Amino acid sequence: MSAVDTDFAVRPPVDRLVVQTREAEHDDDLLAYADPREPLVWLRRGEGLVAVADLPPVAYIRVPGGVAERAARMAEAWQSLTAGAVIDDPVQVPGTGLVGFTALAFDDRSAAESILIVPAVIVARRGGRSWITRIARAGEPFAAAPAAPTAYGPQWSATLGPGALGPAGYEAAVRGGLEAIASGEVSKVVVARDLAGTVPAGADLRRLARTLATGYPDCWTFAVDGLIGASPETLVTVSKGTVTARVLAGTASRGADADADAAASTALATSLKDQDEHAFAVQSVLQSLRPHMRSLAASEQPFTLRLPNVWHLATDVEGELADAASGFDLIAQLHPTAAVAGTPTKVALDVIQRLEPFDRGRYAGPVGWIDATGDGEWAIALRCAQFSAEPVAGPSGAFDRLPVTAYAGAGIVAGSDPESELIETRVKFRPIVDALA
Repeated sequence: MSAVDTDFAVRPPVDRLVVQTREAEHDDDLLAYADPREPLVWLRRGEGLVAVADLPPVAYIRVPGGVAERAARMAEAWQSLTAGAVIDDPVQVPGTGLVGFTALAFDDRSAAESILIVPAVIVARRGGRSWITRIARAGEPFAAAPAAPTAYGPQWSATLGPGALGPAGYEAAVRGGLEAIASGEVSKVVVARDLAGTVPAGADLRRLARTLATGYPDCWTFAVDGLIGASPETLVTVSKGTVTARVLAGTASRGADADADAAASTALATSLKDQDEHAFAVQSVLQSLRPHMRSLAASEQPFTLRLPNVWHLATDVEGELADAASGFDLIAQLHPTAAVAGTPTKVALDVIQRLEPFDRGRYAGPVGWIDATGDGEWAIALRCAQFSAEPVAGPSGAFDRLPVTAYAGAGIVAGSDPESELIETRVKFRPIVDALA
């Protein structure tokens, strides 16, 4: 494998990558081709990209820290890795050719690494077309195409409990956020809390991804380096000069019946508090994208987006690139948005550091894929859990459990109520907690 040293260069040097994409037929369940222990996955509505099991990556790039300063260095390392690549790709749709899966830490001060992984074989589907991409170092043979998917392992469940910030501590943190708003330090701050637990060592983690993909088909189901989740929020998509994003901010629980559900949607759409929170998030995205755009437009009013467990206020953004900016360039400008940090962003990050007694790691950071041209798709890593690769001792004393941490947060603005914000985090935890259970 190749890695990035402290100068963010790919080492050992890769003279050239050779890539071959061919149309193919796959089983309906792409996820079944993934590695049970270390799935590498990007799926929505049954389509997407999956790295094939039991094959070591061709290359990877690890960059310490978060996004704002690191994305440019990740881009440099990716460009050096792809510059000499020989790509044979007659399929020519988004996701073919040379592709790397990537997950970046939320904050530059995070101890978590940002990572990009180039797998040896990818099975994929988009728009009804299926293909296999094989990637190798020059002079080395391609890995064999998969003959069949891998059977799923036994069912398992996680044991979860309060993390570093329990319910009472979270309400206190929200009050701290309100104090920062009242003093004029910030206009909005997103405060998150965590749940911690363990799963059996050797658990087939594809089962978690499958439960999320089945229960939340309109979300991006992702698995990268132990980070697994189903995000409703597209950070940015770049495709042949067109840039799109979906901004989510403002949340309400679904109603128990049709009338209650309609009332919940209407209440969210007319809530001044939620409209203000949403406006902060939309302006954050527009201001970040404008320097790179020839044209840029957003819907005048947010719409209510229905998910299985919540309503969100949502705004779609679309524009045309005016320069040669890659997906990493746009990520560096966009992240963190007001939807996951606050306003003004740099000050909100400091407030988050003060209020949250844990490192978010890759939670709320960008997760997705990039190709050799700089195009790609990224979501914000929400409704997710991070699995550790290092086992810990279970009740028997044997090292037979893997630590897992789940996260959820809420946007705090003037008028926020600590108890209501705690309830919102419980609603947002539901997808990942139910899936882990």
